[in-house]
Amino acid sequence: SLSCRLYCEEEKDPKRRSCQTVLAQAIDVVVRSFAPILPHLAEEVFQHLPYKKDSEGVFRTGWINASSAWKKPGIEEAIEGAVAMRDSFLGSISGKNALEYEVVIVIEPGLLFELMEALQAEETSSVSQLNEIMMASQTTLLSELPKETPTDANITKGTFLINMEGGYIREETSYKVIALPVAKAKCPRCRRYTSDSSSTPCPRCLKVIAEKGSA
Repeated sequence: SLSCRLYCEEEKDPKRRSCQTVLAQAIDVVVRSFAPILPHLAEEVFQHLPYKKDSEGVFRTGWINASSAWKKPGIEEAIEGAVAMRDSFLGSISGKNALEYEVVIVIEPGLLFELMEALQAEETSSVSQLNEIMMASQTTLLSELPKETPTDANITKGTFLINMEGGYIREETSYKVIALPVAKAKCPRCRRYTSDSSSTPCPRCLKVIAEKGSA
């Protein structure tokens, strides 16, 4: 999902830029953390950072002071819940390529469903944060089982305990993860199975290519 954001999205797409921001923040924290014990290496890395810096050297930047903006209520629980569902999905396909599947996540209405909606606003998406975590070609988020489920579908059940506000909010919710073999072809650009033909990019990639051509 990291490589897809960096190399498949349009250059100024918010998803790509947000990924670059996180990487920049991560390298900044790592370099300043090991500077006291590896000063020369830290300074060399700092001098080669490919963006404008506030200080001339790593030892003039001060100690780590992460912004409170990085602490978004509920996002940690949302990611942990999505990772638990991804583990259920990957376990159900026994080491096969996750991109060869589409995933249907069924969660009863409640807090966990709302947290997953924060990662995927649309019912079905191939480019949402939730789908990136699931590592599938497409993810569908539902509050009840679909009326028709293919016989070759892998259905895995699980539960996830939400623990927020220091234990003040606790809610255990059941979920189902349905793994379905994809029906579409592999996109030659992003490698996801979201294209109508193996020789034609998927709709998302066609849009990015068109925007590059018009720039």
